[in-house]
Amino acid sequence: MDTTGVLDEALERLHATGPEFDDWLSNHGPMAAEALVRHGAGRDVHRWLDRYGKRLEDAPRPGERIADDSWREALGDARRLGDWLAHFDRLLVSAPERPWRAVLAEWWPRLLPGIAGGATHPVIRVGHAVRVLRDGDAGAPRLRELAHGLGYWAARYQPLPGDLALVSSPHAPAEALRAVPPVADQSGGVGHRLAQLTELPDWAGDGAGTGGGVETVPARLADLVDSATRYYATHAHGNAVMLVHAATAPNAVLRVLPELPSKLWPASLAAAWAASGAVTAAYRPSGPAGAADPGGATAEELFARAAAHGDEHAIKLADTALDVAARHPGDVLPRSAALRATELITPL
Repeated sequence: MDTTGVLDEALERLHATGPEFDDWLSNHGPMAAEALVRHGAGRDVHRWLDRYGKRLEDAPRPGERIADDSWREALGDARRLGDWLAHFDRLLVSAPERPWRAVLAEWWPRLLPGIAGGATHPVIRVGHAVRVLRDGDAGAPRLRELAHGLGYWAARYQPLPGDLALVSSPHAPAEALRAVPPVADQSGGVGHRLAQLTELPDWAGDGAGTGGGVETVPARLADLVDSATRYYATHAHGNAVMLVHAATAPNAVLRVLPELPSKLWPASLAAAWAASGAVTAAYRPSGPAGAADPGGATAEELFARAAAHGDEHAIKLADTALDVAARHPGDVLPRSAALRATELITPL
């Protein structure tokens, strides 16, 4: 993927910073840098980091060690973010006893119920990290990036409301997203909104009429990513920043899926659907708008436009739109989604 060393340099710069800043905002630097390098904008990464990095804060220091027999007590405790980062650094970088895929397979099902934590940013960061490691170079900066993603997820672990009902639905994912009822009070932040969730259409379950064997999970998950990206093209005005994650969170799961044992695939699909549906419910507008017209611009050209725009969410959405466009070359909506992000989101 990257033979210039730019990505490793960027990751080393970013690992001196924490996963969050201003108390709870997510550090998108590693995710955006990986996407920029992957899609041919590596020469711009350090200049982008010079601008973006001004807002970031130093990495939190560890305090108390996360014990192997009491990690559950520390799960979801944001005060122990530094401890969780150190824990996964030991497992993956400084004192590894197993390959990174074995660590991932152990912790993925532990963390998956808390996929909504950090507004889904931790799982998205893990998805970018795994995509890099799949390229074959498992050097320290890339392993540490996976450690930061998993540590961030563990610290911000947040299950969706315990009484959330998954209502049997005959819809395919595109219709299911449009059928998701909005939360009643959309005046607060993401935590306030997600706490109001009471039900979601159960598209991911076998009761939806779209079930099948475990071998169908990758295609069904890709269908969800495609549908959420198309939904963004016509509904981004609900919240152009936050609705990005309805597409990028399930895409992160899709990127991790090939590295997981297949027995973990059905739960991964269900969690991806819950995350996408929850974000959709939290920021659903009153109705659709017309999709932006990208004209003859290719998905690659629209990614370049997002890179020049500079906002990290626009870059991530364009990165996912490229995946969708590759699966559906004749579909204009993935390109419309990438364009709409640059139109509605404030540039960096």
